[in-house]
Amino acid sequence: MSTLPPADRRRFLALLGLSAVAVGCGRAVGGGSSGKGRTRTLRYQGWTGQVTPAELAQDLGHLEDVKLEWVGNTISGPQDIQSAATGQTDFGGAFNGAVVKLAANGAPVKAVISYYGSDRDAYSGYYVLADSPIRSARDLIGRRVGMNTLGAHSEAMLAIYLQRSGLHAADAAKVESLVVPPVNTEQSLRQKQIEVAVLSGVLRDKALANGGLRPLFTDHQLLGSFSAGTYVMTERFIEQNPDTVRTFVTGVGRALDWSRTTPRDEVVARMTEIVKKRGRNEDVATLRYWRSFGVARPGGRIAKDEFRLWIDWLAERGDIDRGRVKSDALYSNAYNDAASASPSPSAPKATATATATAGGR
Repeated sequence: MSTLPPADRRRFLALLGLSAVAVGCGRAVGGGSSGKGRTRTLRYQGWTGQVTPAELAQDLGHLEDVKLEWVGNTISGPQDIQSAATGQTDFGGAFNGAVVKLAANGAPVKAVISYYGSDRDAYSGYYVLADSPIRSARDLIGRRVGMNTLGAHSEAMLAIYLQRSGLHAADAAKVESLVVPPVNTEQSLRQKQIEVAVLSGVLRDKALANGGLRPLFTDHQLLGSFSAGTYVMTERFIEQNPDTVRTFVTGVGRALDWSRTTPRDEVVARMTEIVKKRGRNEDVATLRYWRSFGVARPGGRIAKDEFRLWIDWLAERGDIDRGRVKSDALYSNAYNDAASASPSPSAPKATATATATAGGR
């Protein structure tokens, strides 16, 4: 059963409410198309002050003659994959639960490679001020939690934490999730505009370096190491541009492996140069805190369990009809020549238990 009341669940799913008409009307072929299988320019959205695996792949030369065309920035995975589904961009990335919900709403999209995840270095933490009275899930009742977007990774992890801590649905509904731009989240917490801040990546480590914060829990404590999000493309785009998709996916996989095996200082230096070269007046100072993309498997290979996990969880909550989406149809590793063929370990389970996490004690 969902921990959110109907009104909040509608808000939670609103970002993903694409109709078949909207999807059908979107352009599936990029602006650089010159016929079937010939599109070599991929439109995409970036993230301010950050370097995505796709951008890193291009700079390393792993995309060969495929070019990326930046059309703007986003702070929302659900919005990013909606843009891909409607043809405004050619690929987008989001939390796998958001991909499941998009597909369950009828969007003909397919995940082609994992691009971010959670490990000991790359994780999302839920932080409070050091002197905050909040020390458990029950203390969150009536409190505000700031995150980058609704209906995605951060809100899902919060819901799992509340479930595992034994909070009843009525009490969990009193925990308020608010959208706060990532670059403003630390400041909003310190100014007490919110009581809990969801911080990840370089912005998390920068905030921790400034001191005065304490973790309540992290997604890594909840689920261990796992690939959390994937790049998606429309099935039509993949069918019309298989060579481009293969070059792109394989290149991103190689870039992920390069970031894993290359000394961290070298990766940070490369990312810093990428941000400087693109000339968007971005702050590069936070890049020195980068540690990992957190992708669990070599080459960004997608494991079936990574989608089954969220299908089961969302169905149990009543957020999707289990019969409308199958994990096998959601993703493909067929275009990833960089991915290892070795068996993948099972993904963690997100089923509710009455046991609080270590971060929630």
